[in-house]
Amino acid sequence: MLGRHSYRVGIEWTGNRGSGTSGYRDYGRQLVVRADGKHDIAASADRTFHGDADRWNPEEMLLTALAQCHMLSYLHAAVRGGVLVTAYTDEPTGTLQEDGKGGGAFTEVVLRPVVTIADASMTDAAEAAHELAHRLCFIANSVNFPVRVEPSVCAAS
Repeated sequence: MLGRHSYRVGIEWTGNRGSGTSGYRDYGRQLVVRADGKHDIAASADRTFHGDADRWNPEEMLLTALAQCHMLSYLHAAVRGGVLVTAYTDEPTGTLQEDGKGGGAFTEVVLRPVVTIADASMTDAAEAAHELAHRLCFIANSVNFPVRVEPSVCAAS
């Protein structure tokens, strides 16, 4: 049976400096992201768009969601493939292209997972698990731009 899952978060704008949105530079882009039972996330626009550089911005959160989804899908695929993963890191990058009309869109995200496996004999299966993980990732399947995966696999022994 196929499941249907719903998610709920709340956001609250906290950037009212006393005059609301009376002018483009008169308000802050700060907000708080909340979900029941979780720590709040201090967020803002990217610094380029008059936000706070010390807060998470939506672009970073999108990259994080894609990388996290791939990692979790990968760990699942690794178990299915008999791959013993001992470490996993990623430093994804994304390209956002402004359209000159005040909007824009991501044109590409590149995930660069570095996976450490227990034994070199698992290398082929570890690499194949990335393909399965990419097909399984809910977030990558939900975006309208390419998400490339450029993995590295290294053996601990």
